Order: sequence, then structure tokens, then C-alpha cells
Amino acid sequence: MAAYHRRMTMVAYPTFGKGGAHAWRLGVTRAIRGAARLLAPAGPRGVLSILVFHRVLAQPDPLLPDVPDAGRFDSLLSWLGSVFNVVALDHAVAELRAGRTPDRALAITFDDGYADNYTVALPVLARHRMTATFFIACDYLDGGRMWNDTVMEAVRRCRSDALDLSQLGLGMLTASDVAAKRRSIDLLLSALKYLRPQEREDKSRAIAEVVGAPLPDDLMMTSSHVRALRAAGMQIGGHTRTHPILTCVDARAASDEIRGGKERLEAIVGERIGLFAYPNGKPGQDYGPAHVELVKAAGYEAAVTTARGVVRAGADPYQLPRFTPWDRSEAVFTLRLLENLRHTAATV
Repeated sequence: MAAYHRRMTMVAYPTFGKGGAHAWRLGVTRAIRGAARLLAPAGPRGVLSILVFHRVLAQPDPLLPDVPDAGRFDSLLSWLGSVFNVVALDHAVAELRAGRTPDRALAITFDDGYADNYTVALPVLARHRMTATFFIACDYLDGGRMWNDTVMEAVRRCRSDALDLSQLGLGMLTASDVAAKRRSIDLLLSALKYLRPQEREDKSRAIAEVVGAPLPDDLMMTSSHVRALRAAGMQIGGHTRTHPILTCVDARAASDEIRGGKERLEAIVGERIGLFAYPNGKPGQDYGPAHVELVKAAGYEAAVTTARGVVRAGADPYQLPRFTPWDRSEAVFTLRLLENLRHTAATV
């Protein structure tokens, strides 16, 4: 590990942004590549890093400061391509099982099925000749909207300084500026997230009714977008039908969500779907052992979580951890990603 720490002392980057990747010094990139090779060697001792995104925006959004825009995503992919071997997730899992993992292996995934995955992320991925896996909550395709987006878009459109949700048991919230709206959105999402799905949906709609502004119906992909992603060489994975937190529904509903989402996506793309992502994805909190068995019974071959860590030889293929790249600072992102290579993920 001494060599790893010597290499890490060389890391000093500015923030992610357009053109930022082109300013990185070649020597620093080589040092980071070497550190990654030490922590993620090839062969039987190899490990796999999996990144999870949700959206890539056409332009920065002050309400979504942690979500990359196209320029930031482009810079990030440039850096990833210079340090890691970016591979398709299903291929990477198969190679790991066979003990043939390439050094510095990394896979890219997206959750939920937002339209900007197709309109913004796909062209950037194609330009870098990289493949990603898109996990899609299929009932929101073709004009649907997820409950959390109903909340966020309602607060975004609130024209008063205060948002009175007392009748919904959610109190009086502020919406006077962007910072206040972000705080209110965070409070509402936290309050609603672990409600039963129908109650969560009803309350999010009630919030929108209080605001009274029309909300967008084009946030999610269409079925045609999904087919086009697959035709472009991307992978499609299941993410349930309506994105419930599985521990908040009974076994029959969970099975219907897991199996039904798979069948719908298979009908859209005309081929078998083998990969799954647990909604929200925290082991023991958002899914449990029974849900792992339901995923297996549905015919999936592997599944991903949101637990921190990397995939190592012998890992449970139905509980593969993922890393979230929310950092704006390249130095922080680099250190956090390399530290993640040393971490063993939690499972149920």
C-alpha cells in the first residue's frame, strides 16, 4: 500500500467542467492509473467498480446540483477512459466469475429511465465508445412521471414564498429562492420516501394540486427510446414496474413488480433481460433476502444494489455494489473512487 499512498500524493485537480479533462497532466493520470491497477489487478484477484447515474442534464439545474450536465459528463468519461477499462456490465460479471477480470475494470449504469439518458447521455457515451446499462422502471415510460419528480417539479413551479402543506401533515415550507426550494424538496422526499407506494403517490399528487401549476410529462423515456438505446449497443435492465421500495410492499406485490417489469421490457426490446437493480437499493433497508430470491425466481442473472464497495471474486451476483459519482471536485472524486476499491460491500 505504500506505493498506493505515494501515487495519491500526486493528485491535485481542479473541478469537473468543460475542457477540464484536457488540462490533466499526463504524469498524474499515469499515477492514478497505477494506483487503480494496484487496487484492481487483472485475473482471479480482480475487482469490478460499477458506477450508478440517474440523469445527465442538457444544462446545469440549480435544483439538481449533484446531477452532471453534458459537459461535466463528457469530462468524467474522458477521465474514466484514461484510467479504467470500461466494460459492459454483463460481460464484466461473466469475466469476474471466470477469473479473467481485466485490470481496472469498471461498468457504467443508469437507474429509472429518464429521457435525458437517451437524448443527452447516449451521444456522449457513443462519442467515447462506451457501453452503459440502463435500469428502467417501465410503467413510467411513454409519458409517466415518478413521484419524486412530481414533488420536485411542483416545488420548482411554486410562485409564492411559502408552501402551506399543513392539510397534508407536511407543515409550512419555504420556497422563496432556489436554496429554500432545495431544502423543501429534500424535506418532502425524506418524508414521503418510505410510505407505502399508493400513499406516497397520493401525497405527491396532492402537493402538486396545492401548487396548482402544470407539470411536465416528458421526463421519462418512451418505448422507442428504449429500443434505440438497445440498438445503439447499450444494455437494458429491469428496475421493477413502479419503483417501490420493496420492503414497503407485501411479497405478492414485490413479485409482480420484479417479474412484471422484466416481462414488459422484454416485450419492448424483443429479447431476454438478465440484469436487475433494486429500487433505492440499500441492503437490509430497501430490500431483504426474500427479495433476492424473488429476483432469482424471475429469471434474472445478476442484480445491483446501492451499497458502497466493489465486486470481488466470489461475490453474490444478486447483490453487486455500486459507486455514486456526485463529486464536483476531480480530486475528491478520484480519492473517493480509489478508496472505494478497498471497500467490501454490505449484503443481506
